[in-house]
Amino acid sequence: MKGLARLAAVFGGFLACAASGRFPSAAAQDAGVLVVRGRTVHTAVGAPIEDGIVVCRDGKIAAVGPAATVEVPGGAMVLEAAVVTPGLIDAHSVVGLSGRLNQPHDQDQLERSAPVQPELRAVDAYDPREALVAWVRSFGVTTIHTGHAPGAVISGQTLVAKTTGETVDEAVFVPFAMVAATIGEGATQDEEPPGTRAKAVALLRQELVRAKEYATGRDAGGEKQPDRDLRLETLAAVLAGERPLLVTAHRAHDIAAALRVREEFGLRMVLDGGAEAYLMLDELRAAGIPVIVHPTMARAGGETKNLGMETPHLLQEAGLLAALQSGYESYVPKTRVVLFEAAIAARYGCTFADALRLVTIDAARILGIDARVGSLEVGKDADLALYDGDPFEYTTHCTGVVIEGEVVSREAR
Repeated sequence: MKGLARLAAVFGGFLACAASGRFPSAAAQDAGVLVVRGRTVHTAVGAPIEDGIVVCRDGKIAAVGPAATVEVPGGAMVLEAAVVTPGLIDAHSVVGLSGRLNQPHDQDQLERSAPVQPELRAVDAYDPREALVAWVRSFGVTTIHTGHAPGAVISGQTLVAKTTGETVDEAVFVPFAMVAATIGEGATQDEEPPGTRAKAVALLRQELVRAKEYATGRDAGGEKQPDRDLRLETLAAVLAGERPLLVTAHRAHDIAAALRVREEFGLRMVLDGGAEAYLMLDELRAAGIPVIVHPTMARAGGETKNLGMETPHLLQEAGLLAALQSGYESYVPKTRVVLFEAAIAARYGCTFADALRLVTIDAARILGIDARVGSLEVGKDADLALYDGDPFEYTTHCTGVVIEGEVVSREAR
């Protein structure tokens, strides 16, 4: 894959350089040097840079700034675009477990045989070659937080991956990110337990109690150790604060139930969905809970009937850390694209900079990966998205995608 990506980078770079009059030398390519120049460069952590340059070397950002102040390595491959942003981050998806065909053989995002299954590892089901991964990448999405979907009290684990690579090891860089749980209608079943909200929360609480007892017995040492239990082992990591509990809850009273569980067990928690989060701003702020908001264009109905397109803006205005997601669709098409979700947020209250943060640096902060991705800063992964205009205008095309200094897409999308 690396060799193919390098070949694509050389060919794409040749076309770009032919147009600009700059041609790469073999030495520069062998050194892993790529220069991206934009009429406007948005770093996501500072003011836009007019006529900006990003120098990528060995997969990392080596320099970023105005063209007048950044030295361009001689003979380096040069790509040009109207607008350059950090590679976009989809803060919650099921892409890679959910496939484009919408058939049983490519639908591994939700195991319904039991209501509580935290031991299910996303890496055991993730397919980096799934066409949906390349689809979202073509719009500038370079990092996805994906895994088991809402729809069970605890559905399984999540992971974080780059949208490139032929194997799981090549793509995934956080194999165990969070444990996904659901409180509300999504966790209840008509014929199988739990059938009510109270039962679902009781099941969640009981499993956490069992995990606490398991961890206590395991840590006590001695001759008699509890038998290894993957389910309780996973939840013990949540109780120890090693992994957050990602709780999908939409109604205000379901969000309140999640906050009670968090306080009772002292958990790190991330709220997912949050259709009525605007009714719980004070409580969420007091608890310091980040929110991965439902897609702005999600269909309103059932427990999401009171959602609002301005919710991301309201969360940011309240001082809460928020990000956007493609979410989980149980029908075709199997994924949304966070670029367009952010565009709607920019229409409903968010400034351009605020909307960009929802799918870049703030998403990275919620996922705990901001040391590597989310902004264009020296030392971070060289993940960039190139556009021929304002990324949040629907007539704009994504004209290039760079992941860790490799040009992985040059098709205008």
